[in-house]
Amino acid sequence: MSKAQIAALYRRRAGLYDWSANLYYLLGYREHAYRKRAVAALGLRPGDTVVEIGCGTGLNFALLQQGVGAAGRIIGVDLTDAMLEQAARRVAKRNRSNIELVQSDAAAFEFPTPVDAVISTYALTMVPEYDTVIRNAAQALRPKGRFVVLDLKKPDAAPAWLVRFGAWTAGPFGVSLELADRRPWESIARYFENYTFTELYGGATYIASGEAPRG
Repeated sequence: MSKAQIAALYRRRAGLYDWSANLYYLLGYREHAYRKRAVAALGLRPGDTVVEIGCGTGLNFALLQQGVGAAGRIIGVDLTDAMLEQAARRVAKRNRSNIELVQSDAAAFEFPTPVDAVISTYALTMVPEYDTVIRNAAQALRPKGRFVVLDLKKPDAAPAWLVRFGAWTAGPFGVSLELADRRPWESIARYFENYTFTELYGGATYIASGEAPRG
């Protein structure tokens, strides 16, 4: 799927994205708990600047805000204008003045330097140049700044029929078996120190994290 196709898909789904994502709770998928765990792994402190790659409608903003506080800064980056429109409505509704929204291809985004943390949830696997994004983040982060990814993966021990079923259920969000073969966590291990990798939901989801080198 091309970037233009991904943008078109999420443009169509933007208005119902939050509602449709909640349907996965019916399958026992604890999305909010996973998001909360990923944000906690950033180790945010009041006053920090955090960049979210693929922020979508801003589902993580409240969690990030709790970490950085009123003195901090949140930069949400997304490819799709309609998703950012939903995010802007969320920001305005909560009167957040420290959240900046940027429409950009993740691979072309110019990170401000330095930043304290970078996160991506359910987005990085969609980016063919994920290695470039991860390398750029490593260069922009302050020493010991943290990078965290929460995303889907192909469960290693699952039977083929279950993998196909999982891809089918996530298909409305552009997920395919081809995308499931991508392995962004290997790039995180390459560019970051103190790398961690945790599988969730039977290996169909993971959280990977690392700290930027001291230089």
